[in-house]
Amino acid sequence: MGAGRRPVAGHAGPRRRVRDDTPELFSAHVDSSPLDRSFGGPTILTVDGAVHLDLRRSLDAKYKPRVVASYIDDLVTPIAQAALDAVLARSDRRAELMSCYFEPISVLSLGAVLGLGHLSAETLQDWFHGLAMGAINFENDPAKQRVNDETAARIDAELRPLMEHLQRQPDGSTIASMLTVERMRTIEEVLPSLKLIILGGMQEPGHGAGSCLYGLLSDPDQLELVRAEPERWDEAVHEGLRWVAPIGTQTRQAREDVAMAGTVIPAGAPVGAVVASACRDDSEFDDPDRFDIRRERRPNAAFGFGPHFCAGHAFARGQERIALRTLVDAVPDLALDTRHEVAFRGWEFRAPTELNVAW
Repeated sequence: MGAGRRPVAGHAGPRRRVRDDTPELFSAHVDSSPLDRSFGGPTILTVDGAVHLDLRRSLDAKYKPRVVASYIDDLVTPIAQAALDAVLARSDRRAELMSCYFEPISVLSLGAVLGLGHLSAETLQDWFHGLAMGAINFENDPAKQRVNDETAARIDAELRPLMEHLQRQPDGSTIASMLTVERMRTIEEVLPSLKLIILGGMQEPGHGAGSCLYGLLSDPDQLELVRAEPERWDEAVHEGLRWVAPIGTQTRQAREDVAMAGTVIPAGAPVGAVVASACRDDSEFDDPDRFDIRRERRPNAAFGFGPHFCAGHAFARGQERIALRTLVDAVPDLALDTRHEVAFRGWEFRAPTELNVAW
């Protein structure tokens, strides 16, 4: 399943390929889903068929690539510039960029489109870090669950009155669309998926941008290449997402016995499709462990596949591009701070724990 185009699976009879997303074999619904348990019900990521399509249509109008292209620069550029101004105001000419640059841009940009522009970056960062504890809690650790549940309660208290208002007076926000596009939806239908968007949509662009910048700063020739040829920024973002997929897995459940790669996955078994590994599949990518924006551009698994391909992929890519270019263009002597080692952490959500730079 996460291996892209490699013919690795078949079942009961002639061998057939399992490529992209295969809802007829693997259900998005998982009996013991930490997402459903933590977010208060099924989400857009844990349903298939008509229910999934209904939720997806409530999002598409705002996040189709052509629509995103019409507003992304005007939205994100001033947010990125304000974050950069705060970084450059530091007298010691050093900063940790994940917490004070990339994450704030990510949460404030998506927050504005969602309809949460009145909330601070600190609040939104607290929300997605807290929700992450529930999303990764496959072992049902009470301590992790407590962090999630306390965060979810704060989100509910903030969002329910807003959502009740938007049901009566919808505006152009994503939350209003989720509640009203094509039909009226209840808060209970929408809120679990909204929490998922707050988690993944606010986390992925900031963390993906941080990984990409680390790749560029580790290879000054590539950094100079994007400076000299700024049209390559899209390639740099694409390669960064392949190199370190910010969201590393997709969880599914086998609908029936499925033969795959010499074994049988029994019906009802949960399956962790490690898209981060698929992004480094050596049958798809030459020297896959190397960050290289000059490699031939090919599809990767960072945003998933098929019906569950990330609705916000164009928004995320555009946000990364603007955050990275704003920083790199403004700081010609930007470099890694050699006093600090850059360490990556996580498999469900992966990024540098800190990205310390100097200029």
